[in-house]
Amino acid sequence: MRPRLFGYLAAISNDLACPCHRVGGTVDHVHLAVSLGRETTQSDWIKEVKSRSSKWIKQEWPELTSFAWQRGYGAFSISPNHLTALLEYIDRREEHHRHETFQDEYLRLLAKYHIDYSEHYLWD
Repeated sequence: MRPRLFGYLAAISNDLACPCHRVGGTVDHVHLAVSLGRETTQSDWIKEVKSRSSKWIKQEWPELTSFAWQRGYGAFSISPNHLTALLEYIDRREEHHRHETFQDEYLRLLAKYHIDYSEHYLWD
């Protein structure tokens, strides 16, 4: 399922004129390295990717008719000279999460970049 889903997520992004450099993830989250198109906002891109992929998942796997992405998301910008490191980061997700959970890593990143948050809204 994952390879097909990752390919579909990339196709949606590319269709939105937001070149997708890489998709990866584990059983509880996905990472996408994307260059936003000049006419697409971050929130519009996420809304479209979630909406289209959710509909597709339910069509392709009828047993997942109750599937839904969580409401929230995390988005971080990087400079172009960090793209290679980001792609390597995405490629190592399975291995990485054997040592640090997604939740622990996300909280660490929020703290590292001084991003205010309410834990009440992080996990739904």
